[in-house]
Amino acid sequence: MAREHYPTTAEVIQGARLLTLRYPRLCRLRAVGRSRAGRPLLMLTVDQAEGGSERNALVVAGPHANEAAVGGATVLRLAYQLAAEREGGHGDGTAWHFLLCIDPDGAVLNEPWLRGPYTLRGHYEHFFRPCAAEQPEWLPPPGAPDASLPETRALLGVLDALRPVLQCSLHGIDVGGSFVQLTSDIPGVPARIGKSAAELDIPLESGSSDAFQWPSPGPGVYVMPPDGDPATVGDGANSTWAHARRYDGVTAVVEVPMWACDRTADISPHPAPDHALRVAGAALRRDLPRVARVLDHLDPRLVGADSPMLRTVKELVGIGPRLSADWDPAVRPPGALPLPPMTTARVTSIEVYAQRVPLRAAAMLRRVADVPRVTRLVDEWCAAYESAYRPRWVPIADQVEQQARSVIAVYEELRT
Repeated sequence: MAREHYPTTAEVIQGARLLTLRYPRLCRLRAVGRSRAGRPLLMLTVDQAEGGSERNALVVAGPHANEAAVGGATVLRLAYQLAAEREGGHGDGTAWHFLLCIDPDGAVLNEPWLRGPYTLRGHYEHFFRPCAAEQPEWLPPPGAPDASLPETRALLGVLDALRPVLQCSLHGIDVGGSFVQLTSDIPGVPARIGKSAAELDIPLESGSSDAFQWPSPGPGVYVMPPDGDPATVGDGANSTWAHARRYDGVTAVVEVPMWACDRTADISPHPAPDHALRVAGAALRRDLPRVARVLDHLDPRLVGADSPMLRTVKELVGIGPRLSADWDPAVRPPGALPLPPMTTARVTSIEVYAQRVPLRAAAMLRRVADVPRVTRLVDEWCAAYESAYRPRWVPIADQVEQQARSVIAVYEELRT
């Protein structure tokens, strides 16, 4: 029996090409742009056999470089399913379009991890995630010049051309649970993803720090507040997720974990939330400066190099002091929005976040400068991460299945 593995970007492209050969009347593969390094941005379309389609749905894989592998696998899983259905005459008038990877340059930097071992330490041995300005889904601030990244321009061009009824952005997290963020409430979605998660033994992230102040119509589902609402706290409102709204389209951001943490699904009241949040905030403000001190003592010629790893490390250590301002009672500004009820799930999600961010910074710095001091930080923090949350590996097939079922659930409930 073959060992399970995540596909590389090249393997996803090969799978898409094979699909077009198997279903030439239904499938086509084309470039919609090029990355900063000149790699093609490829889109696979599964359409009706004759006469075209009445509407479009778009699925975007790899918006974050460290999440590209599971998204690529999900794209192939969905495309093969939909092509087989249409070959059997079961199309419903929707053409499905799959961006195989919107950040192929970043995905390549994570690919050494795909060979395994699939351990938390192995994951961070080869970790990369670009700084915010180099992530294709984020748009420039209102009033700023047009999007500078060719990947962002390509994605906007696809959205403007397709005007999709649904856009799904495929994401993943290292430790936590599965959840979906929506730009509009869609009744029926919470029950559907909850049933699937239970069948696959994946917890629902029922208090995600990514959507801390967003309404939640059910466990594992969050709805982006309207533009301008302070509860959006920046994430989402100025993104390609919100761009689809101008065409009355809905965006679903689908997250699945590599390692499950069952506490992220526990909606019971946390026994001591104030203390836990203060400890998490203090740890974040303590650990990021430890990375900064290593950075300060490196060879200036190395630190000054034009490296995407270093750009992210510098961003993380620079914004560290304000990362906890939304939830840490010790530093929350006067007049801040009241905290939601602090369940065990919500506190756990914040605690995971507070450990994840410094670990990411240290892991990327280690790839640039493999010096004992930074390697010790990565080893120490990976061990602490595992000790704190006892994460259990979610088989890749189950990660892909949960992501694919979530996409179909949102689509079918939207069309109901």
